[in-house]
Amino acid sequence: MSVQKRSIPVVIVGGGQAGLCASYYLTKSKIEHVVLERSQRFHSWKNDRWDSFCLVTPNWQCRMPDWHYNGDDPNGYMVKDEIIDYLEGFANSFKPPIHEGSIVEKVDRNKDGKFFVKTAESEWIADSVILATGSYDLQNKPEYARNLNSDIVQISSKSYKRPSDIPDGVCLVIGTGQSGVQMMEDLWIAGRDVRLCVGTAPRSPRIYRGRDATDWLFEIGEYSKTIGEQPNPKLTESKTNHYLSGRDGGHEIDLRDFALKGLKLYGSVCNMNENLIRFKKDLNENLDRADESYLRICKMIDDYIDTKNLDVPKKPHFEKKWSPKEETEFLNTKEENITSILWCTGFKTDYSWLEIDCLDSTGRPIHQRGVSNEQGLYFLGLNWLHTWGSGRFLSVAEDAEFLVKNIKENLSSSENTTSCYQSA
Repeated sequence: MSVQKRSIPVVIVGGGQAGLCASYYLTKSKIEHVVLERSQRFHSWKNDRWDSFCLVTPNWQCRMPDWHYNGDDPNGYMVKDEIIDYLEGFANSFKPPIHEGSIVEKVDRNKDGKFFVKTAESEWIADSVILATGSYDLQNKPEYARNLNSDIVQISSKSYKRPSDIPDGVCLVIGTGQSGVQMMEDLWIAGRDVRLCVGTAPRSPRIYRGRDATDWLFEIGEYSKTIGEQPNPKLTESKTNHYLSGRDGGHEIDLRDFALKGLKLYGSVCNMNENLIRFKKDLNENLDRADESYLRICKMIDDYIDTKNLDVPKKPHFEKKWSPKEETEFLNTKEENITSILWCTGFKTDYSWLEIDCLDSTGRPIHQRGVSNEQGLYFLGLNWLHTWGSGRFLSVAEDAEFLVKNIKENLSSSENTTSCYQSA
């Protein structure tokens, strides 16, 4: 099979919401480009989410370019199929030049300083490249997971779709980010025997003093604060999302309440060996930290209400409903009938195909609001690329518009320079 070779001003790698936001603004600016998507557009929404998945932020925060949510439930939380319909509607509104099933094998510079983007079927020479592949490529899974008895089924959060996927017996969910607590709840509601290893993820109120907490935070201005305005930007970038749910109209998740109802909680997993799982004795500490985060958000809202002298429901009483009397340090999987592990320990990016020196020692892109230290190379759709909403429907369009404006200026500058040389 012959390899197609073509020069083009811009190549976008990734056909999710970030990549197609960039495509929208490039199309609007009449800048020729191509979107290379390794699977199909919005693949992760269609294939990497579980059946009962729904947004944890209200629908009104869905703000694709010129395609804001306009349904009849702005304060609700779209379920999986509704999210896909919303995104497909956006894509169909402008027909992006997307090549699906086009796996990028290499991004590098050629001898002329242009970008070289290679797939199995094509080679592209571009002035600019936007990397919009997201932050969820490789599961964060400890090496010691290999030491566990092979009879125990280990499942990635990307692979989980429904409770019937889980073998009979006890399922141990590891991780309490948004996916972990929601998958635990999915199994719990189905009447499955599930247990939870509690990590360091923070939690958030859902409805607080009459409104969704995210509505308050948006009004206060928390979501417009940039990464540079955070006290510790590096720490902020690495933080796990607050856990709460949009299921059945939305609710907060208090793990202490689940414990009262019979859910067995453990601290962070620190080792595995054959039939033995070892935990840190940090369950109480992690529950306290989650509550501290919850209360910080509440105080932020309370202070804003007091400053504005708003007439809203009174501050509710906070109660620590449950605390562990003792903490489990070891579990024997055979004795406890643990037949499966559901890993909800987050993901990391995979830039193994990127042969340009633009990553720091941790593998995270070096950039300023997506503008790389390498001229013409951009990143988009990462968590905290610029603000809290950068990796979400809320603000990804703003970041895409910013990058396309930068590309447009660079292309214009390049054309002017070329014109000057030709005149000379």
